[in-house]
Amino acid sequence: MKIRDLYEQKKTVMSLEIFPPKLDSPVEVIYDTLDALSDLKPDFISVTYGAGGKAKDRTIEIAAKIKNDYGIESVAHLTCISATKEQIKENFRTMREGNVENILAMRGDIPEDPDFEFPNPLQYEHAADLIAEAHNERDFCIGGACYPEGHIDAVSKVQDIKYLKAKVDKGTDFLISQLFFDNELFFRFMEEIDLAGINVPVSAGIMPVLNKKQILRITQLSGCSIPPKLQRILDRYEDNPAAMKEAGEAFAIEQIIDLMAWGVRGIHLYTMNKPETARRIMGNIEAIRSLQG
Repeated sequence: MKIRDLYEQKKTVMSLEIFPPKLDSPVEVIYDTLDALSDLKPDFISVTYGAGGKAKDRTIEIAAKIKNDYGIESVAHLTCISATKEQIKENFRTMREGNVENILAMRGDIPEDPDFEFPNPLQYEHAADLIAEAHNERDFCIGGACYPEGHIDAVSKVQDIKYLKAKVDKGTDFLISQLFFDNELFFRFMEEIDLAGINVPVSAGIMPVLNKKQILRITQLSGCSIPPKLQRILDRYEDNPAAMKEAGEAFAIEQIIDLMAWGVRGIHLYTMNKPETARRIMGNIEAIRSLQG
């Protein structure tokens, strides 16, 4: 099923995100995570490349497993900054063979290896280039990334929204937002993209705060801000892992409840491959979710 059809059928689409195991671990270790997540009955599960684009060869394999063995719709992340046309075409072929119908098309991280050899000249400079090519294939539903606080590389928020409009115009069917911790910033962003004529469904990306050091690193890399309420939690519980976990999950639950009351089209939970946290969060919103259909 195409993800765009899920947004037509449901008031709020609930989705989860996982990442492949590290390259020195067998791919099968992710199956324990999937076993624990599958009975939460998410509308879809997306599979990333892992940090820095590593383990990307496993992404389509895992997405196909989710779709064909677990009976849950899947989305395979696909990045292009370091890819050739031939490599992208091969990815499309592998997706078709695996019955993977949905792609999250992104530029991707710059490879960490200083000796990495990029195609010369670059064959894809922006996510919009990949989106246009995937759209021409006609077989795929295409998701894109959006940034409520602006992409960290953008010159301005206005420029970032103009670029987002270009991605949508080239064939993006739905959007998943970068993580954020202040819902008011997300609501303002939704008003801004509406004024820009962007009307595809948007899922709000939510990441539970479980570790202060990890969150500080992620927010530094993404440019995401930390509101005072969350900063107090980080400062108060940073030396108490159990309390930090409980407080972080509670913060995420409160965020989600507020977003669903506002009428967000989707919630996309960044699980960090921690099914127990996803279970607690999903369990706490189950009554609300049942009302959403």
